[in-house]
Amino acid sequence: MKKPKIFAMSVASVYPHYIQKAEKKGRSKAEVDEIISWLTGYDETGLQQALDDEIDFETFFGQAPKMNPKVSEITGMICGYRVEEIEDPLMQQIRYLDKLVDELAKGKSMDKILRK
Repeated sequence: MKKPKIFAMSVASVYPHYIQKAEKKGRSKAEVDEIISWLTGYDETGLQQALDDEIDFETFFGQAPKMNPKVSEITGMICGYRVEEIEDPLMQQIRYLDKLVDELAKGKSMDKILRK
């Protein structure tokens, strides 16, 4: 079975879109970075290195320092799919990130987004 194209896309190619989506709604790059860090365990240096190296999503999530144990609390629809029902683990991780950025853009508080 052929892998979805997004697996091979660089995180750096999508990252500006996350920032743009957040900033359009009055949110910040720092909040997007905090979400990525919460989800994946990347610190500021690690995230910047991943962006500079233009690693793909498969590598980005495969090398993530520590996926947050609260990811199972991320539920709802994104791109027409319920994130909790996505079977492919990598696709689910990508959609978790999409969902969190979407929640940020929709004005949710960081406490709710980070499931505190």
